[in-house]
Amino acid sequence: MMAMRWLLAAIAAFGCTAVVPLALGQNPVSADPSAKGQVELRGAGATFPAPLYQKWIDVYTQANPNISIKYQGVGSGEGSQLFLEQKVDFGASDAALSDAQIAQAKAGVTLVPTTAGIIVLAYNLPDVKGTLKLSRDVYADIFAGKIRQWDDPRIQALNPDLKLPKQTITLVARKDSSGTTYALTNHLSTISEAWRTQGPGIGKLIEWPGISTVARGNEGVAGRIKHSWGSIGYVEYGFAKRLGLPMVYLQNKAGRYVEPGPQSGQAALAANVNQVPSNLRLFLPDPDGEDSYPIITLTWLLLHNHYVEPQKGMALKGFVDWALTDGQRFSGDMGYIPLPADLAMRARAAVDAVQ
Repeated sequence: MMAMRWLLAAIAAFGCTAVVPLALGQNPVSADPSAKGQVELRGAGATFPAPLYQKWIDVYTQANPNISIKYQGVGSGEGSQLFLEQKVDFGASDAALSDAQIAQAKAGVTLVPTTAGIIVLAYNLPDVKGTLKLSRDVYADIFAGKIRQWDDPRIQALNPDLKLPKQTITLVARKDSSGTTYALTNHLSTISEAWRTQGPGIGKLIEWPGISTVARGNEGVAGRIKHSWGSIGYVEYGFAKRLGLPMVYLQNKAGRYVEPGPQSGQAALAANVNQVPSNLRLFLPDPDGEDSYPIITLTWLLLHNHYVEPQKGMALKGFVDWALTDGQRFSGDMGYIPLPADLAMRARAAVDAVQ
């Protein structure tokens, strides 16, 4: 009898310690039933967070060699479709999912915000030295094709100290279905009545009225800007920073011209995070806040509510929980915005409910 009581106490103690790593956001190998065998997870979607996701995958799988995770940055649109067709274990999108898409998810869907980032207007004018500023009406009209020259009087009036060239503006946009495009067009529709009522509106893939060239993925747009004199295009901040592209100071809702970077992105998220609804699907097309950068987006992982293979479900939950805790420390270094603690906690609760 005494031996039995000792054994039960030992089992209870072991059970308690086994969940501690997961609760603390540490590597959950010892608590994960997938440790009994190799588990392969496949995901696809947004290019916006792809460098961060790959960093997370590299770090996590080194510590958890029994788990293999493959992620393809194919764009939010294609990634969402692959997820809804159950061709991948998880999807990723900067546009979350619409109500209609959620209704199509046969195994249900859990939207998990993982990080945030800003969308910058990067440009290539090597002879222009100094800070280039654009007001809300001016950059909306540039993307609407209404302003076609760099020395346009409206641009020059905003930048009297810059010698702008008599050069046609080469606009660069995404050719694939993109959450980055969705976030930008959502912003343009919010700040410009002409864009909203007469322009192409909001979408992951639109007919741009003034676009000169298109490229696939954030990396493709950044690369095209890098090699096209006189160009301007929209990309996630980290892609522009890695290529050394100059970025426009944009006018925010408060009327201030804000330097693009993690600090102004954090200011935007902090000033508006209290708006996050219960389904964690929050869009900030024109954030409040004196110091807020005006074009910011959360990005989401798409998880099935129920996984037929329990080991896959457990392995994926372990990875995402780690990403929402320890993994957040990589976000800032790579140009993204770590989630506020309260939002990360709510995201972890959503992951925990996945079966």
